Amino acid sequence: MDGYTTLHEMLASALKQAGEESGMLLGQELAIALSDSLTTSKTSYFGGLEDACFVIGVESREAYTGQFYLVFSLRDAIVMSSILLGIPPARIQEKKRLSIIESDDIDAFAEIANMINGAFNTVFQGSLPNKVHLKLLSPKKFIPEVDELSESEPLPEGDYLMFRSKLEMPDQELNYLDVLIPVGLGNQFDPPSEEPPEPPAEDEEAPAPAEAGDAAAQPQPEADEGAAPSPGEEAGSAEAGIDSVVVLEDDNEERRQMVTVAALTGYQVVEGTLNADIKELFTGRNVRLVLVGSQDASDHELAVCIKVNAIRQNSPPPIIMSAQRWTRTAVLKALKYGAREIIIKPCSEEELIAKVRRFCKPPVQ
Repeated sequence: MDGYTTLHEMLASALKQAGEESGMLLGQELAIALSDSLTTSKTSYFGGLEDACFVIGVESREAYTGQFYLVFSLRDAIVMSSILLGIPPARIQEKKRLSIIESDDIDAFAEIANMINGAFNTVFQGSLPNKVHLKLLSPKKFIPEVDELSESEPLPEGDYLMFRSKLEMPDQELNYLDVLIPVGLGNQFDPPSEEPPEPPAEDEEAPAPAEAGDAAAQPQPEADEGAAPSPGEEAGSAEAGIDSVVVLEDDNEERRQMVTVAALTGYQVVEGTLNADIKELFTGRNVRLVLVGSQDASDHELAVCIKVNAIRQNSPPPIIMSAQRWTRTAVLKALKYGAREIIIKPCSEEELIAKVRRFCKPPVQ
């Protein structure tokens, strides 16, 4: 597919990062590598589809508005969600073979999709500052020869830019992730270059370079301020709900110590283990700080930071991460995934209070 070089580069980077972060969440190596791109239509794409799939809409807000779509094989979704749920390998293969998907699978796959959308937001907002905010929509299942295509389902009619990526995970046979972007939205993300001007007549002066580039340099019109709700109006946004501190730790005694310190902030304290439902803990709360306690700062434990950032992409709360054993690599990963403070356990209550005061300023004497 000609053109769209910038969009291709953004997607390649976003997909690579999405694979790395989703792999951290799954405790498996996952690679998502952009391999092909072409222009297609809804009819052509779904007309050639043989296997059931999940279609996940991603809404682009702010200056560049529209929706694009992530299309996963249903069997790939079953494999990844089952791994996240800790289902035994033999059962995973049976579910994949029979295309068995349950409500827990859908919830788990939504967590993985959140991770992917978080990576997309990071890359797109870095490349298109103040132009894009991506919001994940609910997944839709589509089964060829069972579900009928309509004008708007599972996605609207029209021409699309299709970017295909190969999913690779050790000991698993995975298929592809397709990103379908409407041509109009693709042109906002990566405007096509203008046709070269006609060569001037000999007796005419060529325009100055700055003048020739004026049209391309004009900013895109801002979206209507009323078109999308403000961050504070979105469910689970950083401005909505009760001011709270979230404490996550598997060890009951250490969690009790962290809760005691967190309570000094005067905010509501909610607690759970590292496997707690982060989304549920955040719902209805303006989370001001997250305290995470772990043992070895393993990839599985560090994935909690990724989950927090995926839920609060607009304004993730600061995270204080503690562990008994840290490696240099683990420290770098923790910082990359959103930790603002690193603590080596065991630590004194005074040390923990000092760290908490940095972000919440509790009234401690």
